[in-house]
Amino acid sequence: MLSLQEKIISDTGGASTVSIFLNNYRKIQQERYENGEIKLSTLKQKAAPLRVFDERFGARPLDAITVKDVVSVLEEYKAKGHNRMGQIFRKVLIDVFREAQQTGDVPPGFNPAESAKKPQVRISRQRLTFDEWMMIYNAAEKDGYFLQRGMLLALMTGQRLSDICKMQFSDIRDGYLHVEQQKTGARIAIPLALRCDKLNLTLGDVVSSCRDYILSPWLLHHHHAKGMGKRGGMVKPATLTVAFKKARDSVDYNWRANGTPPSFHEQRSLSERLFREQGIDTKILLGHSNQKMTDVYNDARGKEWKKLVI
Repeated sequence: MLSLQEKIISDTGGASTVSIFLNNYRKIQQERYENGEIKLSTLKQKAAPLRVFDERFGARPLDAITVKDVVSVLEEYKAKGHNRMGQIFRKVLIDVFREAQQTGDVPPGFNPAESAKKPQVRISRQRLTFDEWMMIYNAAEKDGYFLQRGMLLALMTGQRLSDICKMQFSDIRDGYLHVEQQKTGARIAIPLALRCDKLNLTLGDVVSSCRDYILSPWLLHHHHAKGMGKRGGMVKPATLTVAFKKARDSVDYNWRANGTPPSFHEQRSLSERLFREQGIDTKILLGHSNQKMTDVYNDARGKEWKKLVI
């Protein structure tokens, strides 16, 4: 007697339905997470798109899904103004069909999601210029002893917020600050001799400023116990984000003139642009796997003049 799954496959001409394949796909992703191949955030991000795909097309044979089917869902996201969610949906489905090719559930090259046009998202968050950065940096002196140090580390290293917060003095070896990026796993050794001409500082100078009378393993640490933060404890990303926003908003400046006010993360782009001007290999500095990703950070989004060098 045929099992329910075998009967469904038989009724669909031997092809897996979307629901049946997604059950297998979810197991594969869980195994990849447990093996350390993908992060928990990646696993969680896939849940909603898979649920939508299952609800809409679950009973259909996987190899019968068309580009038009995928586009119909993307159009629904667009109508709701959720183009970013549409991008994620398409990205997840591309991976689903790639996995299905590997397992033989669809023919080689069959990927209707990849053929669907990627939804465009209007970038509204504005870039941060160096002059604007200086305004926020000066405002940060009034409140938040760790913020100025955090901003200097952001500009000197080009690293993400979470990676800056977890930097420890023990990460400094043989004249280099060693960073293993949480998001990508990229491992970067940044020389303490790295100089930012605009700041007239080296990374070593910034690290030295992080050493104070508080005994702590963290470059960024609390001086006093406050709330959940302990004296000498790590400054959490959320704390640094709030402190940056507070300092930014205290400046008498129209931050919304060109879009959403710049966040702490925009220092990563500013760092890339400053060091590229100096001839530094910013692809290595930022931990990118290809130059195209780095070039995105080099885009000032119309806020800076392009100067002809003669």
